[in-house]
Amino acid sequence: MSVHIGAQPGDIAERVLLPGDPMRAKWIAETFLQDAKCYTQVRGMLGFTGTYQGVRVSVQGSGMGMPSASIYTHELINEYGVRSLIRIGSCGALAMDLQLGDVIAAIGSATDSNMNRTRFDGLVDYAPVADFGLLRTAAEVAERHGTALRVGPILAADAFYTDRPDLYDTLADYGVLAVEMESAAIYTIAARYRARALTILTVSDHLKTGDKMDSAQREQGFSAMVRIGLDTAIAGAA
Repeated sequence: MSVHIGAQPGDIAERVLLPGDPMRAKWIAETFLQDAKCYTQVRGMLGFTGTYQGVRVSVQGSGMGMPSASIYTHELINEYGVRSLIRIGSCGALAMDLQLGDVIAAIGSATDSNMNRTRFDGLVDYAPVADFGLLRTAAEVAERHGTALRVGPILAADAFYTDRPDLYDTLADYGVLAVEMESAAIYTIAARYRARALTILTVSDHLKTGDKMDSAQREQGFSAMVRIGLDTAIAGAA
């Protein structure tokens, strides 16, 4: 039983979806999983296990930001034997050709955080990247679903509000598609402990145009992302 999750051995599946919002975890469990049961309510960070197309899958809220996501990623892998983690969340688009509701798979995650610099004693700028097998599967799943999936690098930012929006222009010039707050930590910890990780995001707002999804658009747009995440998670299951 881990400190921050508190689930019993066997409560959590080897395949986990990681939304930041615990209420989104609840919505996913109630909407997409069969016989879902809540295995944790510690600190209000809900987690559920059920089945999807006959395969056990868990959905665990991870909170906002890399420090929180790091805790849940570390404990899921090291305390509960999780082998595949798929972050599903929202993001702010930087690329001008992205629209609200577009779905992104993050091949890599740049970051302004010092977490990895500290990890490598400031000697290396470690490049957190997705597991290629999960990424390839997600691309195949999205094609079968008829959902356009944009694959490219993103930024995992430490701060939600920034005093340097001009840096977003530079990042966009270098091909960074969007901004969120967790993926670099999830990719790094998964790599350290030989687990697989992928980030799939829905564009909920555009940082250049100011466009934002309303609540109905969020639910519909997030459904496409969740289905891709679930089908990717169970691919190859016996």
